[in-house]
Amino acid sequence: MQLNPRHSSPPNFHSIGFRIAAHNLTEIAMTHTSELTQLRDRLRDFAAERDWEQFHSPKNLSMALMVETAELMEHFQWLTEAQSNNTTTLDKQAIGEELADVLLYLVRLADRLDVDLLDAAAHKIEKNAAKYPAEQVRGSAKKYSDY
Repeated sequence: MQLNPRHSSPPNFHSIGFRIAAHNLTEIAMTHTSELTQLRDRLRDFAAERDWEQFHSPKNLSMALMVETAELMEHFQWLTEAQSNNTTTLDKQAIGEELADVLLYLVRLADRLDVDLLDAAAHKIEKNAAKYPAEQVRGSAKKYSDY
């Protein structure tokens, strides 16, 4: 389930709130590892075939990621909360393409920085769980420093 081939063990799903039977963990992790590794490798090949590695610095990739995120935000700009939740009126295809762009740049950036996204996400969720204990923050949008 990792993008970094140097890491050998899958992230601990239980630590990030999933309740998956232990016998399924390996199978699920292997499936996602393969899919994410294939995506990473396809992006590497795509850039190499076009001689674009020279442009894929962390600075450039992070800027491109933000541009794509802004393009995603455009689909929700000026909508009310209710309108933004109405999936029948949203242009799901266009939103999906923007989400894909964000994912692709994120995966490419993580690859260039040698960051295991799933491991980093698991650690971040654990950190957030400690900062925002459910019994203390349930139903509140306050920042952790306000508790």
